[in-house]
Amino acid sequence: MKRNRIADLRVYLLSACLSCGYYSNAFSRQDNAAAPASIIDMHVHTAGIGAGGSGCFVAPALRDSYKFAWYLRAFGVSREELEVGGDAIVFQRIADHINDSATVHQAVVLAMDGVINADGELDRQRTQVYVPNDFVRSETARHQGLLFGASVNPHRQDSLVILEEVAAAGAVLVKWIPAIMAIDPADRVIIPFYEKLLELGLPLLVHVGQERSFSGADDQLGDPVRLKLALDIGVTVIAAHIGTTGKNHGEGNFERLLPLFEQYENLYTDISSLTQINKLGYLQQALKVPGLPERMLFGSDWPLQFFPLVSPWYQLGRVGIGEIRAAGKFKNQWDRDVALKRAIGVPDDVFTRARAVLRITSPD
Repeated sequence: MKRNRIADLRVYLLSACLSCGYYSNAFSRQDNAAAPASIIDMHVHTAGIGAGGSGCFVAPALRDSYKFAWYLRAFGVSREELEVGGDAIVFQRIADHINDSATVHQAVVLAMDGVINADGELDRQRTQVYVPNDFVRSETARHQGLLFGASVNPHRQDSLVILEEVAAAGAVLVKWIPAIMAIDPADRVIIPFYEKLLELGLPLLVHVGQERSFSGADDQLGDPVRLKLALDIGVTVIAAHIGTTGKNHGEGNFERLLPLFEQYENLYTDISSLTQINKLGYLQQALKVPGLPERMLFGSDWPLQFFPLVSPWYQLGRVGIGEIRAAGKFKNQWDRDVALKRAIGVPDDVFTRARAVLRITSPD
């Protein structure tokens, strides 16, 4: 996709000035009656440092980088707060925001498995971020608005047993980031894993496209074409971020993903992260692809919704200034994300489709 980078830079600089004004006058809860009801955010992250016996860890290379400080700020916590109160504080922050939201009522919080060694065990030396299933399961169970998103590396010695356990514990999907988990989705060795997912009715949420949130990534494993093995078997696959950013075999990942929607009815995508400054224009382009909006699910990629990574003003020239101002009035990150994506043109059924695809019953 060609972009006018100079224009994007101008918008970025303009928003830096304007954001100070509208965020300082923002309010925490707005009337958003036009927004669809019963929205589920199916792409929400958590992390931790192992405080409170969570079992989480962040590799030193990432923990010592500028990104870690940014992520803590985005989560709304400090390292000191985690050390004193435990990693569960992040779940409380998410739950508070969801409870305060006028539009989003539930969120799928994602575990994150790591790299697995030749013995089928976790390789802590090669794993950048680890968030155990047990921790996410127990913490989501404490909050009515939070749902359990599991993560299981298929190379674990007992991966099939773990899949059965997380399904029994109420997991609504399994999440992979192949580029940092050393998973080749096209590896036929993992066919039994795919067959078990199909048996259990668990969708597979897979990061496709370039990965730049971590210290390093093997981006060839994010090639959307590698999803064909799982799709051929019949697994419901959700290609995160519509494969935006990066290339494989000289072709953009976005362009490599699009033909698969025509080939596979069991392929979906989510629209998380698509308002970030490095992905401007992708969502508008995707909405114009015939049949693609009917495969879209709402996700935010929380906590990566903060300024300067995201601002409604980055959409200047793509969205009317009145709609930008209206979106900017929402202090709640989820309400602002919904308002901005609706202004971009995302249909109402995209916001509610996750309930059917993930087989989630309506909350009481």
